[in-house]
Amino acid sequence: MSRKVALITGASAGLGEQFAQRFAEHGNDLILVARTTSRLETLATRLEQAHGIKAHVLTADLAQPEAPERLFEDVRARGLTVEYLVNNAGFGSSGPFLDQPLNREAEMVEVNCTSLLKLTHLFAQAMREQRSGRILNIASTAGFQPGPYMATYYATKAFVVSFSEALAHELKGTGVTVTCYCPGATHTEFAARARVEKSRLFQRPGVATAPDVATDAYAAMMKGRVLSIHGVLNWLGTMSVRFGPRALVRSIAASINQS
Repeated sequence: MSRKVALITGASAGLGEQFAQRFAEHGNDLILVARTTSRLETLATRLEQAHGIKAHVLTADLAQPEAPERLFEDVRARGLTVEYLVNNAGFGSSGPFLDQPLNREAEMVEVNCTSLLKLTHLFAQAMREQRSGRILNIASTAGFQPGPYMATYYATKAFVVSFSEALAHELKGTGVTVTCYCPGATHTEFAARARVEKSRLFQRPGVATAPDVATDAYAAMMKGRVLSIHGVLNWLGTMSVRFGPRALVRSIAASINQS
């Protein structure tokens, strides 16, 4: 019997690398997607040798509008059927919105929202036809409130939460599940890239590790949960946002996003 295939975006580091590890450990073949070919090839070789699976490397820059369609065609050309789609690629920025480079903020929307939407549409159609498949969209606890000084990032994650929940409802009874997973602050390359490693959010104790988050997200996906938040404290914080005055919510988010 052929092994099932998991496609993971942003697979070269951080959570993406950890997701690749989890799927390989459970005997699944992989399609590893990111911009850096050398890092993907190193990861693919390691996982193939350790777990006896096949790892395909596909280089793609999801900030480019045509990238999702090209990726889909590359997968189809290889004769691969994706059972698990992990939309993990994403990045953030910090500082006042008007002081950020406009093209970079637009690229963030392209990667965090548009590519996720396109890849889901392309691969979920085949999943629906075969009545089997699981989609894992990585959002964030940031998706539950506005985030001054990380305005675009918070807004993109709100999109992921809303889109994922809606699609999960539409796909009930089809054999295809959609899980939106929301980590809080996590030790990955994200913090340095977004320049938030010295913010109050990342300086406080209890910042999660990538292996722990990936393990929990993988379990939530396999259970078919629609919305899952990592950790009790993150869950409590998310619930409190629903009842707090919006002005207070904005102020708290602003304070933790500043260094």
